[in-house]
Amino acid sequence: MTDLVLLPGLDGTATMHADFLSACTAFESAVAIAYPTDQLLGYAELEQWVRAQLPSNRPFVLLGESFSGPVALAIANKPPANLVGLVLCASFCQSPLPDLALLTPALSLLPVHHAPRHLLSWWLFGPWTTRQLEQSLQAALRSVSADLLRFRARTALRLNHCDCSRIRVPTLYLRAANDRLMPRVAAEQVVRNISHCRIIDIPGPHLLLQTNPLQSAEAVCAFFQNLPT
Repeated sequence: MTDLVLLPGLDGTATMHADFLSACTAFESAVAIAYPTDQLLGYAELEQWVRAQLPSNRPFVLLGESFSGPVALAIANKPPANLVGLVLCASFCQSPLPDLALLTPALSLLPVHHAPRHLLSWWLFGPWTTRQLEQSLQAALRSVSADLLRFRARTALRLNHCDCSRIRVPTLYLRAANDRLMPRVAAEQVVRNISHCRIIDIPGPHLLLQTNPLQSAEAVCAFFQNLPT
């Protein structure tokens, strides 16, 4: 029996994945790990924190969503023996927007908890926006301090490169076909570093698991069911 372990996006709350996780019926269990909300943990610290939460004696597939892709990549690069597959969703192995890296000091001025709702919806949900999704996103963001959200954004934008040289487990990249945040080249950069990684394009915006949970779950379950035994 195999588990699916999901590492969440920038907010780190793991509160917006219920539909996706419940649709991942090929797994014995499908869970999302929420990050601590009281510590400013960079990628190296998050990697160590996540390793302590992973299944110890059951095979599992690890899914890194958006911000958490580098955490999943670091774990897969020095994998526990029971890791059998890696999935990235709308994520990256180096700064996704390098031209903005020099502007990261300005992030301290961003009104994270007061960003215009319509702008966030256009950026993250696009035409898939619903009132329920907007409310769920606002609740997730407001449950995390503005300083922590800004810290994670700076961490992602300043990421130089993930070491993927020792990743051997089967790898899948779910690319949101209508992503207004993550450039398409992010998936291609992953493939350049993990030559056996396969890209699947799925209709949807950056928050793909929330807006197209059934098709995303179908792709992940098919990936798992085709893993070598």
